[in-house]
Parts: sequence; structure tokens; C-alpha cells
Amino acid sequence: MYGRKAVELLQELASGEKEQFARFNNDLVEQVLEECNEHHFQLETRLRKIQEEGLDVETTRNQDHFGAVVHHLSLMRDKRCLMSYMYNRAQIIQSLRWKLGAVLPEEIQMKLSYSEKEYFKSYSEILGSHMSELDLDLTVDMIPPKDPYIKVRVVDDIGEVLLDDQSTSLIRNSMHLMKRTEAETFVSQGLMEEFIE
Repeated sequence: MYGRKAVELLQELASGEKEQFARFNNDLVEQVLEECNEHHFQLETRLRKIQEEGLDVETTRNQDHFGAVVHHLSLMRDKRCLMSYMYNRAQIIQSLRWKLGAVLPEEIQMKLSYSEKEYFKSYSEILGSHMSELDLDLTVDMIPPKDPYIKVRVVDDIGEVLLDDQSTSLIRNSMHLMKRTEAETFVSQGLMEEFIE
């Protein structure tokens, strides 16, 4: 039955948890593309047959015409499903850039296709360029903070870093009172966590 594979792609998107990002389903995408190619081939074959019989493509209403209509509509439906799948994944990838920063964790990178990795890289470069022009980090403090400082606990050894023009050693399980803007990148990468008393 035409269109089932394309619908499976959308069901996969819809069934995923809101915060979970599923692996790019390359096999299913390839199957939908093969189906699109078959529809295109069948559509061209039927239109060519109508023309070879000397009939007008726009006014002829025979089995070839209706077969061409079915293949055309099936092709359009598959393409819409593919575009929806890609668009929704692109939206998730953009939101990951805003939430996690310019470096994605390895477990998320493994779920991306090559094209999606390139898209993330390009999107990240454009966003970074825009922020440097503004001289403002737009990814920090999506919700305005109540206090400019934050108490954090270091989860993994980070080492020596330059904070507020002074070198600070960030070793595992150490506690620090830092500017929220300096801590956000480490927190979003999972290297630190906010300490709530």
C-alpha cells in the first residue's frame, strides 16, 4: 500500500518522548525515497503512454490518466511526509543548539545523520557570528535570573579555567560561587550542576 513507510516516519516522530531525540532512521528514509522514485517512474510511463497514443494529457480520462493521478498524489504525499520529518528534526536540532551550546554530547551526535551534523555546524556558526556582532550571548539566561551569581558543584574534573580574569581550578565535587553567565556553559554541558540548598 502506498504511503505506509512515509507514515511510519511521522509516527516515529510523534511517538518519541518530548525531550528524547530519536536516531535518524536512514533505512526508512531510503525506503520512502525508493517509493518516490517508483511513483515518479510510473507517472512518467503513464504520461508518455498517453502522449504516444496521440491523446491530450489534460483532457484524457482513461485508466492511464487515473493511474498517473494516483502516482502523482502518492508522490506528493510521500514528499510532504519526508519534508515534515526533516523539518521537525531540524527544529529539534536548532533547539539543541540553544539549550546545549555549540558542542553536542556524543550520545546526541550518534543519533544525527551526516547532513544533520553539517546543519547543526552551519546553524551554530551563523548563531555564533550573530552573537559576536551583537557582543551578546543570546543562549544564556533564556529566563531572566533572580541573582547574577549561582552556586555550583563540579561534576567532572574541568581543570584550570580563566574566570573573571583569574585562574580557577575546577576539580570534581568542588563547590563554587560563580557568575551565572560563566557557569551556564559548563552546566549545559553537564560538567557542573546548580547547587540548591
